[in-house]
Amino acid sequence: MRLTDWQLAFEQHLLSETVNSSFSATLLGGPTLDVDTGLAIYHNAYHARLQDVLRDDFSAVWYWLGDDEFAQLSGAYIRRYPSAHYSLRWFGERFPGFILEHLIAEQSAPLVELARLEWAFTLAFDAPQGEPLMLQDMAQLPPEDWPGLQVQLAPSVQQRLCHFNSVAIWRSSKNEADFPGSDALTEAQVCLIWRHQNVCQYRTLEPAEAWALMGMVTTGWSFSELCAELAVTYQEGAPLQAVTWLKQWVQDGLLQLRAP
Repeated sequence: MRLTDWQLAFEQHLLSETVNSSFSATLLGGPTLDVDTGLAIYHNAYHARLQDVLRDDFSAVWYWLGDDEFAQLSGAYIRRYPSAHYSLRWFGERFPGFILEHLIAEQSAPLVELARLEWAFTLAFDAPQGEPLMLQDMAQLPPEDWPGLQVQLAPSVQQRLCHFNSVAIWRSSKNEADFPGSDALTEAQVCLIWRHQNVCQYRTLEPAEAWALMGMVTTGWSFSELCAELAVTYQEGAPLQAVTWLKQWVQDGLLQLRAP
């Protein structure tokens, strides 16, 4: 057997659920470890490592389901989507989508949302740094440049629209508190996850703030357009509200200047 054929056979052994007798026949055991036992150790260790990765990346889902149900779900995922990237960093990328495929809608919707929220933390942590605006940048901005100021989200910022109390479940899992139960929210809320000074941060936005932020970073409003939009609700207080939110977003490290 050529080396490449042997390597492919070993890969198939790791991914299969049973030992391939024709492959094991090509190997020699040692004085203290026979071939089948050695292959079983490799097989089990490989799957155990992948399950460890999923437990780390989706610890809140694990916290919700418990050991047995999570093991069944993650085992099914490993069989459906074997690791195909040289880095385990990307192994869980399809896990939220798999939950959607694997479970009925009533079960999957809140669990998928929680999994997507957790994956957003992974994406935020590994995202490029970008050039987030700082308060001193804003202090040095000439007055004549304020009306036309346009911004975009820093590369690490992830947005998730939550219809369930996923943030509360995630927080309970991190605090090792009792499971709070899954409940639909009366009003969906935007949760932002981002990396600031090498630490992942998160917070939910009130609808008005979320609308204003999306206006600037998605619709492309300038600062003067933001003030004009806010004037409908806040009237003379619109500029102050716009500056207050903008200062908070900059202080959090959410924004950078929009590329020309």
